[in-house]
Amino acid sequence: MSAAVLQAFAMVFEPATLMAIVLSAFFGLFVGAIPGLTATMATALLVPVTFFMPPIPAIATMVTATAMAIFSGDIPGCLLRIPGTPASAAYTDEAFAMTRKGQAEKALGAGLVFSAVGGLFGTVVLILAAPALAEFALNFSSFEYFWLVLLGLTCAIFITSDAPLKGLVTLLIGLLVACVGLGNPAGHPRFTLGNAELMGGIGMIPMMIGMFAISEIIRYVVDTSPPAEVVVEKVGNVMRGQWELAKKYPVQILRGSTLGTAVGALPGAGADIAAWMSYAMSKKFSKEPQKFGTGHVEGIVESGAANNSALAGAWIPALVFGIPGDSITAIVIGVLYMKNMNPGPTLFTTNPQNIYAVFLLFIIANIIMVPLGILCIKVAKRILKVPRNILMPLILLFCIVGTFAINNTLFDVGIMLAAGIVAYAYVLEANRFPIAPAILGVVLGGMLEENFITSMIKSNGDLGAFFTRPIAMVLAAVTVLVWFAPVVMKWLRGRRTVPA
Repeated sequence: MSAAVLQAFAMVFEPATLMAIVLSAFFGLFVGAIPGLTATMATALLVPVTFFMPPIPAIATMVTATAMAIFSGDIPGCLLRIPGTPASAAYTDEAFAMTRKGQAEKALGAGLVFSAVGGLFGTVVLILAAPALAEFALNFSSFEYFWLVLLGLTCAIFITSDAPLKGLVTLLIGLLVACVGLGNPAGHPRFTLGNAELMGGIGMIPMMIGMFAISEIIRYVVDTSPPAEVVVEKVGNVMRGQWELAKKYPVQILRGSTLGTAVGALPGAGADIAAWMSYAMSKKFSKEPQKFGTGHVEGIVESGAANNSALAGAWIPALVFGIPGDSITAIVIGVLYMKNMNPGPTLFTTNPQNIYAVFLLFIIANIIMVPLGILCIKVAKRILKVPRNILMPLILLFCIVGTFAINNTLFDVGIMLAAGIVAYAYVLEANRFPIAPAILGVVLGGMLEENFITSMIKSNGDLGAFFTRPIAMVLAAVTVLVWFAPVVMKWLRGRRTVPA
């Protein structure tokens, strides 16, 4: 173990990795601070770059950029009342109200400091939980993995959408896309329409770049609203008073970090849902709930800790089971496969130095977030004034070139553009369908089918074998419970409202 840890330190602190950390940190801060350019988009844009990098520097860019982007999304939310990322939307009104009261430094400082604290908390949980889960997961067979993937897909429907039926529809779309290519196990072409390019399936990375980057470019093109103006001329010392906030709200910090990590570990949830849930919990248990919405820092402290702790939490199922906790780790899983760091319990036994390196990268990213975040806040006004009519064409160019570079084919560029148009016109904007279940359907569809076919071959077609092993039986029971829980709850509520 000590040799693997030393090797991890050597890999992380070599010049190439350190350079990747620094450059991706500035990239993440910039992308997060521009309204509309999300942390997921930052991750998707970095994928073509990581294609030419060694494994550890490639993962370093992902970890660092997303951590920075989640925090820096607070900056336009506080100064413009426009959240930079969905994770910042939960407390944007609160932060902007503080800015109106002349407390912009306090709001931005709380977002920065407690994002770093929450990120470190989530990292500690990742370090403790992932190896223990991996050891437990070594007992899993295809039966257990089938139920685990099915449970993950089910949770994604109910967690990521206020309308589970819409979540189910987008999940089925994702599963349909995952079916394109050669069927398992016969290798018969499915939904290829006679196109040889589709024999290998629809590329996950081009599809995600399209859904998260191209859709935002289209959104900017059709947006006719005038740009917002920064309401403060200069931001002062953001660190002043943060220690007092830490002493005043220790329970809120711990509660937000814990909730964020737990929500992040649920498939399809992610930092934005963690932030909304944490803000709601903060208001519910606050001694001063009447102050929420008027510029009260308590909600920012708790939600800020939650959104960054969720990032580390999302890596727990991604590393151990190959099941993404959010759309960011869905992209990261693709990079892990490209770098021959296939997610799963064997990753912890065959290449422990790589896992320790990932843990170390999370620690470094959350530590350097504070000084670099202060610098980003200082130059925030200039970042927010970057002309969008110049920035968006550059992003489009980068998307096209990067997508083409992955497989050197224009077909992937077409997939990317089509995915962006469909995501914007038919999924996100027009009908308010959640996109996370579709992404999870694409990522996990192949895994679901593979484990089902393998299990059926093992059992000679006996479906009862899915319920015979103890762990599989428990996972099956939990999955079925999640399916029928909403129906049962609705029936019980109906019983209570019926007059005696």
